[in-house]
Amino acid sequence: MDEVTRDIQGDIPWCMLFANDVVLVDESRAGVNWKLEMWRHTLESKGFRLSRTKTKYMMCDFSTTRHEDGDVSFDGQVVAKKDTFWYLGSMLQKDGDIDEDVRHRISASWLKWRQASGVLYGKRVPQKLNGKLYKTAVHPAMLYGAECWTTKRQYVQHLSVAQMHIRDRVGVIPIEEKLIQHRLRWFGHIQWRSPEAPVRSGVLKWVDNVKRARGRPKWTWGKSVKRDLKE
Repeated sequence: MDEVTRDIQGDIPWCMLFANDVVLVDESRAGVNWKLEMWRHTLESKGFRLSRTKTKYMMCDFSTTRHEDGDVSFDGQVVAKKDTFWYLGSMLQKDGDIDEDVRHRISASWLKWRQASGVLYGKRVPQKLNGKLYKTAVHPAMLYGAECWTTKRQYVQHLSVAQMHIRDRVGVIPIEEKLIQHRLRWFGHIQWRSPEAPVRSGVLKWVDNVKRARGRPKWTWGKSVKRDLKE
């Protein structure tokens, strides 16, 4: 794969490569068209073929800036435009929000629970076993990728409502506490990365650019965690 993707490899996030899932990113439509055409040419020179039906594109709209008109295409064929983009198990939206991803994660967790409920609801099945299934199958399905979510109160509420019925039956901790644990674990991994790592430099650069408003600072999730630990 290194040989096949050599011509399109670039710094994260301008090129994200994972197995056969390739994402080409650029600030302009012309740049995307150029990368896509290069990718097609490279594949065909190695005896492969770029799928015309599976290739999609999404234009991220994070601001009110006017975007250039036109289509994304390769080899004379227009690529289908989507408002959401599926990548490595997560649903990305053009506005940068996570509504679709949260809904999908809730559906995936309930699917895991229903697949085993026919066996687990037996009279001879101990309640402790239900709790173990929830921790090993349902929780991971519900919080997959949640470490990088820009979490709003409404999303935590949706997750809590989805978990409420099962939590009463198996006696597990609230989903909000589990979400905090996931984010702290992810933050710890970032701290261990080298200062030059894209994921760490990107986070630190974003934090440095944040301007604090006047007055007492609001509670952040990190401060909330420290308060909970003291309690």
